[in-house]
Amino acid sequence: MAQQEYPKLTEIVTDNAQIFNESQLTSLRGKLYQFESETTNQLVILTINELGNETIEQYALEVFNQNKLGQEGKDNGILILFSKLDREVRIEVGYGLEPYITDAVASRIIRNMMIPKFKEEDYFGGLNTATDQIIEFLNNPEALEEFKSEIAAEGDIPWWLVGVIGLFLMMFVAAGGFVFYKGYSTLIEILRGMLIGKLAVIRGVFMAAFMMLPLIFGLVFMGMPLFFISLLLGFDAEFSRLIEDLSWVVFLVMAFIVLTIFLVAKKMKDKGDEDLKLSFLKSDKDYMSKTFSSTGTHSFGSGSSGGSSSSFSGGGGSSGGGGASGSW
Repeated sequence: MAQQEYPKLTEIVTDNAQIFNESQLTSLRGKLYQFESETTNQLVILTINELGNETIEQYALEVFNQNKLGQEGKDNGILILFSKLDREVRIEVGYGLEPYITDAVASRIIRNMMIPKFKEEDYFGGLNTATDQIIEFLNNPEALEEFKSEIAAEGDIPWWLVGVIGLFLMMFVAAGGFVFYKGYSTLIEILRGMLIGKLAVIRGVFMAAFMMLPLIFGLVFMGMPLFFISLLLGFDAEFSRLIEDLSWVVFLVMAFIVLTIFLVAKKMKDKGDEDLKLSFLKSDKDYMSKTFSSTGTHSFGSGSSGGSSSSFSGGGGSSGGGGASGSW
């Protein structure tokens, strides 16, 4: 498969979809070059005909980072990507401007200022109004704070509804936590049983693998409510970064392994298991019936743990995926 090629931006407004006439193009470029010269912030527009097989979020992020929009060290770039045939638009925001043009602010600009005009095929009007609004917000902190207050007021939820939703979500967390606890305590006992020779290694490996299902199920039940709460609190950008960079999963798995080894060793010490021995094929029938019967219970053991220019280039900035997208 051929690797996707992204536009190399040499102008602050690149109209590959040819939606602007010459006068509109000159007007936009002049305004945005002036904004850059006065503030060093780069507000860039790119129009394309279609995205191909990519989402607009991935396309915008790649264009932003490959062209290094914004200044190095400041990451003060913003890219407005417009895809004509896909009828989608995105505001991609550099790290340095995310505290100002938040995902909620970008989303409302798209929804209220772009989409209505795009539906009338007034593409210049929508993009011109949006850039005016972004420039005003970055130059006028008071206007930005007022805008954010309006957004917050729209999203206000009655206290009683918050309580109902909270109780409902806590039920999921509690159920997930119980399933995870039971599954994990059983996994600890399986590993202990193999190490003391009471549980055949081959049988124990299959049992341990099967026991990962309730662990994953429990984590999903606990994680989904927390995910929705984070979205309500406006932390979707942080989740986007976690999805794009999965290196944290490696550290999580390593922590899980270390904790499991510690708990197995602790339980063996608490139970007085001094000799280590392995049985690859034979299991102790009494141990199996008492420990892994349908009525058996297990625990971890005692204790717990606690100016205008004719040329344009990016200045070395980057984006982590903050911004918002819309379609019409």
